[in-house]
Amino acid sequence: MRIGITCYPTYGGSGVVATELGIELAARGHEIHFISYAMPIRLNNASERISFHEVEVTTYPLFDHPPYALALATKMAEVAESASLDLLHVHYAIPHSVSALLARMMAAPRKLPFITTLHGTDITLVGSDRSYLPITRFSIEQSDGVTAISNYLRERTIREFEIKRPTDVIPNFVNCDLYKRSNDAKARAKFAPNGEPILMHLSNFRPVKRVTDAIEIFALVREKIPAKLVMIGDGPDRGAAEYVVRKKKLSKDVFFLGKQLTVQDKLGLADLFLLPSDEESFGLAALEAMACEVPVVATHVGGVPEVVTHGVDGYLFEPRDVPNAAKYALEILTRPDRGRMMGEMARVNARRRYCSNDIIPQYEAYYDKVLSSVRPTVAVGK
Repeated sequence: MRIGITCYPTYGGSGVVATELGIELAARGHEIHFISYAMPIRLNNASERISFHEVEVTTYPLFDHPPYALALATKMAEVAESASLDLLHVHYAIPHSVSALLARMMAAPRKLPFITTLHGTDITLVGSDRSYLPITRFSIEQSDGVTAISNYLRERTIREFEIKRPTDVIPNFVNCDLYKRSNDAKARAKFAPNGEPILMHLSNFRPVKRVTDAIEIFALVREKIPAKLVMIGDGPDRGAAEYVVRKKKLSKDVFFLGKQLTVQDKLGLADLFLLPSDEESFGLAALEAMACEVPVVATHVGGVPEVVTHGVDGYLFEPRDVPNAAKYALEILTRPDRGRMMGEMARVNARRRYCSNDIIPQYEAYYDKVLSSVRPTVAVGK
């Protein structure tokens, strides 16, 4: 198939999943065209089957803000025609599904179906804003196919948006061959020269991720045992997190690495992963850690319980309950046998439910289903 993929190219779950999906599809023989205002951050694997089309937005004095949605729709229509795309697959409803709807109309009478994948904050935050809710609902309803990354998000979308059309769940995924345990002693020694356990956090450091809670949890752990904390990512709350580190005199024990392109190289070194978010529609970072045999201590919110099984491959705690989170962290770190057993189960569960080898065929089957519904006489192939 020839597939156009649109996502936000920044450091966030929806962009990561969309990029990894395109890479996996290209490896399976499909022709992939990324359409966005910048190169997706994880699109670092060169492939002759992957093309990137930059959306350029011209600034006019008349506009307070550049009309990105319109420029995106135009580029989608142009790429669809020049590359003979079979369909568009947009990730994150606002404004991508609206732009795809306009592109489909511009392509008429040619059929250009589009699929919308809902990722979380496009529904829970942006889409629920009264000023965006009607257009979000309309663009979802007009999609030729709609998927959600978790059962939680599917049910919340149906409930809050009163969506009438079917919404399928195709969960996030991880390349289980790429994400695995690391035995690189030298790499571990850079963070923990004396063999201390390593805690890790990965996110875009937005307020909803509660990165300062990760620091507070670590501080309580550090009171009991020697340990190190590795913070991967960047964003608006990094300054607040660094302030807490200085305030608690933990600067020698906490490492801020910023954005990393190959996070699997770091995750495989960890003994514990922290995810203290106020809201998570899935918990992709937790899944990536689990694939690396790292047990997870995460908040019991959204779709996280679909990924982390309490007491089996990690522990779940209520949002902002820092003392309880620290208790669970110490339970894992002070009992190495328990931590390794939970880490091994994390890897088993990630492989059993969320490996790309199993999830990518679900997307291919969904593409076939959508194309058959709009062009029933055309045989669909790779």
